[in-house]
Amino acid sequence: MKILTVDTSSNCSSVSLSDDATLLGECLLGEDRSNSGRLMDSISGLLRAARLAPEGLDCLAVSLGPGSFTGVRVGIATVKGLALATGKPVVGFSSLAMLAMNLPYSSAQVAPLFDARKGEVYGALYRCGALPAAVVADAVLSPADFLALVREPTIFVGDGALRYRDLIRDTLGELAIFPPWHTNLPRASAGAVIAREAAREGKFTPLAQLNPTYLRASEAEIAKRKRDSL
Repeated sequence: MKILTVDTSSNCSSVSLSDDATLLGECLLGEDRSNSGRLMDSISGLLRAARLAPEGLDCLAVSLGPGSFTGVRVGIATVKGLALATGKPVVGFSSLAMLAMNLPYSSAQVAPLFDARKGEVYGALYRCGALPAAVVADAVLSPADFLALVREPTIFVGDGALRYRDLIRDTLGELAIFPPWHTNLPRASAGAVIAREAAREGKFTPLAQLNPTYLRASEAEIAKRKRDSL
């Protein structure tokens, strides 16, 4: 099953191309996550290197968030466009579940954290075997409130874990585990693992339901509510 997977939910966006359990290629885009032109160039480059036309794909996959509002929208719009052009089915998945899958078969639970700014994090708790299983569902909350949910040894990963490392360590002590730096980068290939299993079970996401998972209102929505209340 050939799957093109896109993630644009954080500061480090990525695209992967996989065939069943084989990674054919992956591209990390760095800080330029909202550049849709660069994203399409990366997709085209991966397909070209694999000598594969978009019509030769079996499935498309994309992270739905939470994460950067602009980034998530760009990724979903790109995949929707490809799906409409090719007629291929799509799988949407959580960006936090994808990040947790950087640490499959961990003996400790995994806490993927994205910096949500405004003194908050997007976070969750997962048990990661062959696939991630949520212990605490994706949410947006203060770092202190999130840490209050932790009762056992936990691996903290992501840019939120980096930003609040001192607070995490001071609050949890030996319960807090910090993995090597490379595991903090979200990888589309980890999302492809989730997408492949969903696709094999026929659990595709209808395009009408392929929407961002924001968890909180955007600045534009907050401003509109304020205007409407006047």
